[in-house]
Amino acid sequence: MNERDSETLAGVCERLGLSPCEDPADAEVAVLNTCAVREKPQEKVYSRLGELRKLGGKRGGPIIVVTGCVAQIDADQLRRRGADIVVGPRCYDMLQAALEERMLGVAFIEDRDRPMVEGLPAARDSELKAFVNIIYGCDNFCAYCIVPYARGQEQSRLPEDILAEVREVVAGGARDVTLLGQNVNSYGHDLPEPIDFAELMRRVDAVEGLDRLRFTTSHPKDMTQELIDTMAALPSACEHLHLPIQAGSDAVLEAMGRGYSYAHFRSLIDAARAAIPGLSVTTDVMVGFPGETEGDFEATLRAFEEIRFDQAFMFKYNDRPGTRAAKMEPKVPEEEKQRRLLELVALQNEVAREINVAAEGEVFEVLVEEADPKSEGKVRGRTRQNKLMIFPGPEALIGKMATVRAVKGYLWGWVGERV
Repeated sequence: MNERDSETLAGVCERLGLSPCEDPADAEVAVLNTCAVREKPQEKVYSRLGELRKLGGKRGGPIIVVTGCVAQIDADQLRRRGADIVVGPRCYDMLQAALEERMLGVAFIEDRDRPMVEGLPAARDSELKAFVNIIYGCDNFCAYCIVPYARGQEQSRLPEDILAEVREVVAGGARDVTLLGQNVNSYGHDLPEPIDFAELMRRVDAVEGLDRLRFTTSHPKDMTQELIDTMAALPSACEHLHLPIQAGSDAVLEAMGRGYSYAHFRSLIDAARAAIPGLSVTTDVMVGFPGETEGDFEATLRAFEEIRFDQAFMFKYNDRPGTRAAKMEPKVPEEEKQRRLLELVALQNEVAREINVAAEGEVFEVLVEEADPKSEGKVRGRTRQNKLMIFPGPEALIGKMATVRAVKGYLWGWVGERV
């Protein structure tokens, strides 16, 4: 989602006649698009802001624009640290006017509940793959999460606007489209004519020329059998499901406010694997949530042993000011969080490597994306399961589908050979 926002911000800048430059000191405008989901990326914002403020260059330093979630939740601090323009995620259509009127003073635009505006330009990073937003904001307010405070309430885009954007990117050469939302499974509940996510996927699948359809992120409490069946039935729907578990302990899941049990989560995975042969399953998880006991952590380890995820994004919990969890006690000591994280990472890496090694000899469809930067005479791309495949081939294959046999499995994917 952050990457897709950056494409819009770049499009707005290009509409003003701006173009990328190599040296920040030569820039007229510097845009910091920010993430606040964890503490570390938020700290980087202020470090980078300080570096930009020290720039001289031909113009005496750029106009500094801070956008994204940190802009929404920490505007006053950014102003004190020297940001010239602060734009929250719901106000990117106002960036052009703010830049044009910069001489009037510091601009702060951070209305988190303002309706999103359609039709903004986008300077997309890839011609082969495209991100398409379908719903903005989040209504879940999980105890640890800052996102609803930064991105506001849920707002579904009209299906006709989504379909128009999908047709546009496909006509421009995109073969792999990812539908984006903080919770795609809640799509459509707020529209004048309600439509659910499964029906939206069916309509997107019907777009002529679309090869691959993906989505992220999907909330377990809103996942339905209808959506699983829809994934299984649609030709473009990829065999990949990202479903955040966050914890394997029911006590921790309840404290987090996630709205499901581990048994329910496991039943969703079992149903999806039964309906979709060759499905890869990825997840998000955190360790060290306030009050997490050693027994709770062991429940998460057991969950990972039982489910066997293909990949996991694993984090230590840290307080996000303003969330319910920030006030929860007892806090897990930092050294204990680190120990738990390392133990979970070691387990997951072992499982992921075993899964990929077991698939040696299988044949996959690969969308070739680029020449492999580390191996002369090889190209690389993604399977429908969203795993990396590197294999010998000419650069003329870039942008095309190739049939590739996995020869050697690694943690990250495979080295293969064309069939």
